Amino acid sequence: MKKRTRTCDSFGASATAKTTDSTPKSLELSEGQLEAHFRRLNLAHTRRIYKDVASRAEKENWSYRDFLALLLAEEVARRKQTRLQRCTRSAHFPFFKTIDEFDFTLQSTLRESVIGSYLSLDFVTEGRSLILHGKTGRGKTHLAVAIGYRAIQNGFETLFTTAAELIEDLSNAGKKGHLQESLATYTHPHVLVIDEVGYLTYGPDAANVLFHVVNDRHLRKRPMIFTTNKSLTEWGKVLHDEDMAAAILDRVLERGRFIHLDGPSGRTRHLNLEEILPTSKERARISGITVPEFPEPTACKVAHHSNPAFGACPTRSWRTDLG
Repeated sequence: MKKRTRTCDSFGASATAKTTDSTPKSLELSEGQLEAHFRRLNLAHTRRIYKDVASRAEKENWSYRDFLALLLAEEVARRKQTRLQRCTRSAHFPFFKTIDEFDFTLQSTLRESVIGSYLSLDFVTEGRSLILHGKTGRGKTHLAVAIGYRAIQNGFETLFTTAAELIEDLSNAGKKGHLQESLATYTHPHVLVIDEVGYLTYGPDAANVLFHVVNDRHLRKRPMIFTTNKSLTEWGKVLHDEDMAAAILDRVLERGRFIHLDGPSGRTRHLNLEEILPTSKERARISGITVPEFPEPTACKVAHHSNPAFGACPTRSWRTDLG
């Protein structure tokens, strides 16, 4: 008498299997039953392509293994693509740019190899951060978007926001007593891009709400990317709190880097404005301000000659890098 083994599949349906060495010639599943199985297993792409793949396999005499391997490879590739599209939409990038589209030849101080280290998995796993500084049109946001998108390609989540949007959102949430709940929006993603620090005027609690985000992400080693047209010493004025701004920068740059972008504006390069606009000396003469012919160098100017991002003499120094 043959033994019969009663089993239960993962969906709770019972099945009876005979302990025999013979292989059934056909499971005799209808197309409707196959469709139901594909749906239950969430194999949407496989459900769409299996007929064409099966027809090709029969014509080319594929082995069962090759047939299965192709179906699985197609399903995995489609899921990766779907995830990439979903995460890219969720990131709220203002536009789509990749690192390959950035013109490094316009930069005199930034080397491509410096940015290359921010395109690897280590950028996220080690919790590095980055401050991209420069005048408008120098490609700061382009680089921030490209690095954020590469993080998505590497399997992580990215969120893009402007400093004004973040500060206004958290300020309003704080007034309503919902600050902690709203903070999760900015602390949860693996990578956070905060664009345009210093471009607009913020409320009096700007430093306070931004510190909450930076401190939480710093403690959890989650990377941040900032773009700004303001020197580090001006962040206190921008955020209305010198001490809080120093604390923010201290945390960002502990595992971060400051990179200055120069060169012509990518938006108006075709107009040759550098040649059209008067020099600083000519602008001073037009405005009636007298500029000394031979300005005397000061200790501050000598110390910061190689770092134009700092501007005035800082009361505190941070690690910087001009590429």
